[in-house]
Amino acid sequence: MLKRIAILGSTGSIGTQALEVVDAHPDRFSVEVLTANNNVDLLATQALKYQPNMVAIGNEALYPQLKSLLEPEGIKVFAGTEAIAQLAAVSTNDMVLTSMVGFAGLLPTVRALEAGISVALANKETLVVAGELIMDLARRKGVPVLPVDSEHSAIFQCLQGEAENPVEKILLTASGGPFRGKNVDFLRKVTRCQALNHPNWKMGDKITIDSASLMNKGLEAIEARWLFNVQPKQIEIVVHPQSIVHSMVQFSDGSIKAQMGLPDMRLPIQYALGYPERLPNSFPRFNFMDFPALTFEQADVAVFRNLAMAYEAMERGGNAPCVLNAANEVAVAAFLKGKAGFVEMSTIIEQTLARASFKSDCSFNDYVESDREARELATSLVR
Repeated sequence: MLKRIAILGSTGSIGTQALEVVDAHPDRFSVEVLTANNNVDLLATQALKYQPNMVAIGNEALYPQLKSLLEPEGIKVFAGTEAIAQLAAVSTNDMVLTSMVGFAGLLPTVRALEAGISVALANKETLVVAGELIMDLARRKGVPVLPVDSEHSAIFQCLQGEAENPVEKILLTASGGPFRGKNVDFLRKVTRCQALNHPNWKMGDKITIDSASLMNKGLEAIEARWLFNVQPKQIEIVVHPQSIVHSMVQFSDGSIKAQMGLPDMRLPIQYALGYPERLPNSFPRFNFMDFPALTFEQADVAVFRNLAMAYEAMERGGNAPCVLNAANEVAVAAFLKGKAGFVEMSTIIEQTLARASFKSDCSFNDYVESDREARELATSLVR
């Protein structure tokens, strides 16, 4: 039987690559739901090709345009953030791929899990903001949260067959981004174009800026803390410029398992969609002779303050990671619009963390309120 997939954020980098995986396995997957926020033209093109049952656009002003294009095809069309969350929970979904950017991915993930639907999670912010809530919900409903980020997929793969063996340490690899080895004076002059020029990965603007500032690795550390039920001190960041070793797990006997491959997001996407099977594909293969040297370095948290702040927020717990994430989203948006410098992003985040209300025990509504307050504070700090 075909596995019916809902792809939330189908016009973004992960969403479009997920559709490539669907194309490679038309006998295994069908598209049940597609959603996007603003890219109505690409969403309509995708819908006409894949013929999903339902489509939603987050920007309600674009609903008439989308409706006129798709309703003659018999495709149900919806609009708004609440509609996207509702489509995540429809009973015809076998799996929901959450590839929306930022805090917006939280509510649809919650709705999918509440409905007992498996989630392939490409939205790390969901676990950064509300990791304990999400993983508790998944356990209560008895449904898996399958990681799609290349690093977390690597860890997940390394843990297969190791259920009874204690994990001593998780080693999250980082490319180091385009500014590896640079100092703060250099970072002060960084332009938008330079920051968006990642050496190894092709990603959306927001995650590319996060990678350049190493905030992405901080968010991934928080995500790993909840996905794999480990403590912050058990998560180590290792800079690996070649991006071939996607992450590693060290066990209590000192043995280390690593998952390796070319930097191609279609691989972890396919693994999550097809789990527990490893599906064949014709994607390019890794050749050791093409990479005769793999190197590893320590992350520079003095220059890249975002990584240090992410660890501090993770250690503090409660709503601190939620505040961190909201402030970072505001800071990155300001940088992309030319309203904040590269180093200023860290200052905005630091000051927001210092001023925001702290709450140690949070409900879903508490996270929503913390996100709102942090965004207001961070916005007030943008020049």
